[in-house]
Amino acid sequence: METIKNYLEAMFAGMPNTAEVRKAKAELLQMMEDKFNELIAEGKPENTAVGTVISEFGNLDELAEDLNLTKEVEETRTRESETPRRNITIDDATAFFANRGKKATFLALGVMFCIISIACPILFGEKLENISAAMMFTCIAIGVGCIIYSSFVDAEWKFLNKELCRIDMATANFIKERRRSFESTRALCVTIGVILCVVCWVPNIVETYIGLNVAPALMFLLVGIGVFLIIYSSKIYSGFEKLLKLNDINTISGSYYEQNISPVRYKSKIAQTIVEIYWPVITCIYLIISFLTFNWGLTWIIWPIAGVLHRAVVINCRADEE
Repeated sequence: METIKNYLEAMFAGMPNTAEVRKAKAELLQMMEDKFNELIAEGKPENTAVGTVISEFGNLDELAEDLNLTKEVEETRTRESETPRRNITIDDATAFFANRGKKATFLALGVMFCIISIACPILFGEKLENISAAMMFTCIAIGVGCIIYSSFVDAEWKFLNKELCRIDMATANFIKERRRSFESTRALCVTIGVILCVVCWVPNIVETYIGLNVAPALMFLLVGIGVFLIIYSSKIYSGFEKLLKLNDINTISGSYYEQNISPVRYKSKIAQTIVEIYWPVITCIYLIISFLTFNWGLTWIIWPIAGVLHRAVVINCRADEE
């Protein structure tokens, strides 16, 4: 039966995502299920029943008039012939994710090296000024090199930004399963990353009591590791979103991204942007104020305040349910 559903999805993939088309699709699925169950009741093998159903109902051109979709079918055929889309298969998606992991690693490493480079002059100070400067610029060079390399490592996938592409239902389900499997890893990376950025001031407090001279350097190291985890997990996760959003949103296949989830709708594009950049902006504000005042024991209060305000921001930016 799953084969029949997947076949039906492929039939309607390029059709416009309208109420009439969705209704016709549901009606056709019901007819196909009834025929399949009828054949099974007659003692037909499952494979034979599936083949019979597909051969009987598998031509949308012939069924268009009965389903009142003649106009939609003709428009779909014309659109697909004039603007063909490149198919992304499960094998393509697997290769893309492997490449995405490599890109995410080098990008995150690049940013981390640039951040921790500041720790070199702090650690060695004026006593080894030349060595500390050399180490700092070496870290920066490595970081910039990693960032530049990350921009080239996915060159073979640049076509996703330039060409019209599409995925079928099977590929969409595969991507969603990979995304679900990565959810726990992403949550762990982001949580640890944020915690490291928040508690990076702890070495400064410890230094006050035991006289450590490496506290500022440890602070930048903690921030660097935290930022690495956040960037790495975010870059990987954005890869899932990228592939799931390839299909034309005006077609049935465009709904693959939103199936089984309840997307949040915002009042405007500006409202959506405000919500998306809220936590990055709060992080920047926290670090700027903390570095300017060096009052790390007090600036942490920014986070609980931001948490309370975040709910209010989301409520005011979210569109009312219809």
